Amino acid sequence: MPWNPDVYNQFKDIRFKPFYDLAELITNENDMKAVDLGCGTGGQTSILTDKLTHATFTGIDSSPEMLEKSKALENERLHFRIATTEDMLEADENWDLIFSNAALQWSDNHQELFPKLISKLNTGGQLAVQMPYQPGNTLNIILSELATGEPFRAQLNGWNRPSAVLTIDEYAQILFENGIKDLNLSQKVYPIIAEDHETLFKFISGSALIPYLERLDEEQQTIFTTEFKKRIEKSFPKLPAIYAFKRILLYGRKK
Repeated sequence: MPWNPDVYNQFKDIRFKPFYDLAELITNENDMKAVDLGCGTGGQTSILTDKLTHATFTGIDSSPEMLEKSKALENERLHFRIATTEDMLEADENWDLIFSNAALQWSDNHQELFPKLISKLNTGGQLAVQMPYQPGNTLNIILSELATGEPFRAQLNGWNRPSAVLTIDEYAQILFENGIKDLNLSQKVYPIIAEDHETLFKFISGSALIPYLERLDEEQQTIFTTEFKKRIEKSFPKLPAIYAFKRILLYGRKK
């Protein structure tokens, strides 16, 4: 099931707030070679390129559907290519800025991932990463619990996607041990005010729900989403509802 940029961008304003908070941590320096991992449609990468006036950016994403929207944004300081984070780590290429907003939660084993990312930074290079804290977010918890019960566990062949996202304390230790200084780490709530339960469902349907549905046939998808919506209603009995969506922001510079 491909990513749908139109569904994802229904919550564009909400998704941009942590992006701007993360971007504010970056220092604008001369001749920066920068990469945006999981750039999506490229809109945020374009904003970064305008903000960081001395940087040349490469936006990387594995979704052709998302990158199709980025073509009109390319210029002499901004380019895009189809690749995964893992492809970038295997390439013989280093960077002055590695930026990633709401993408690295899709990568596994962060205990190994982040040292590899840091190894791709030039001396003095900056790392700026934002991820939803899935282990503490209600909709992600409901989704994971739903997949563990029957009939969905059997339909998914036992598959589930436990979050790879660590605690902020664990990221602090990893970054410190791998030579990152000027640490600026925070966990912040970005509240979503939902007038109805469908809003909460739509918010997660454009991201974390996708890999579950792509493993089910059409009839199973209908049953799965129906049950998911019922559990959302149970977890948020009062409307309008506030969804305290937690995100982790990580910044530092390589020694």
